[in-house]
Amino acid sequence: MNKESCKENELLKQWKRDEQASFIGWDFSYLAGRWEEECPPWDYESMAQRLVKNANSVLDMGTGGGEIFSSFAPFSGHTVAIEGYKPNITVAKRRLEPLGVKVLETDESDKLPFKDKEFELILNRHSAFSAQEVYRILKGTGIFLTQQLPGSDKGDLIKTFDAHPEIIDWGFDKAKKELLKAGFSLKVGKEWTGKMKFKDVGAVVYYLKALPWLVEGFSVEKYLPYLRGLQKRIDEGKELVFTQQRFLILAEK
Repeated sequence: MNKESCKENELLKQWKRDEQASFIGWDFSYLAGRWEEECPPWDYESMAQRLVKNANSVLDMGTGGGEIFSSFAPFSGHTVAIEGYKPNITVAKRRLEPLGVKVLETDESDKLPFKDKEFELILNRHSAFSAQEVYRILKGTGIFLTQQLPGSDKGDLIKTFDAHPEIIDWGFDKAKKELLKAGFSLKVGKEWTGKMKFKDVGAVVYYLKALPWLVEGFSVEKYLPYLRGLQKRIDEGKELVFTQQRFLILAEK
């Protein structure tokens, strides 16, 4: 086996290991040192934590494995987290229930299993929501804070694999329109575009396996020619840099 073939064989073995690596909750620590993300000019976590400290009833929508929401502890009063992805439920319960948080499995975009005006504060980071349902279960003058990814987020990464976004008709303007229609008053509304960089192709593999909606049916075997193309870019001294987008809304009932 020549040197070139040996190198590709080793790369393929690494990509397979990255493809099979475990992804639990919303924890990307596996990629430590292998990728970099620019951050929006706002700090969602600091904003959310300040709001939590002043609320006696809080709902966290799309909590994942509770990684971020747990950092807002201690909680006071009625505190609930919901998650629609079944594998995350056990992780979220293990992390959040000792903190006094009730964890429920439910689709965040459907009718929610809560009473009218049940919560003072609703948080939502990168999860679907129904503006009407959020409005219904918020108390008078209640607050809804959400950070979202528009349908165009990571479009250049998706196109690299000749794939298409699963949801394209979603963004700041549509979210704002739906919230206003539901009866909310918008207090903060911001959009941002930044960069994310992968330092090796295996990091891209792991990322796409963790977020299966980006490139449907992704596998190393199926998309090997595209992965080789990315590796060629690295070998030529180019960086694997892609675009990411976020928007932030703070709305009051």
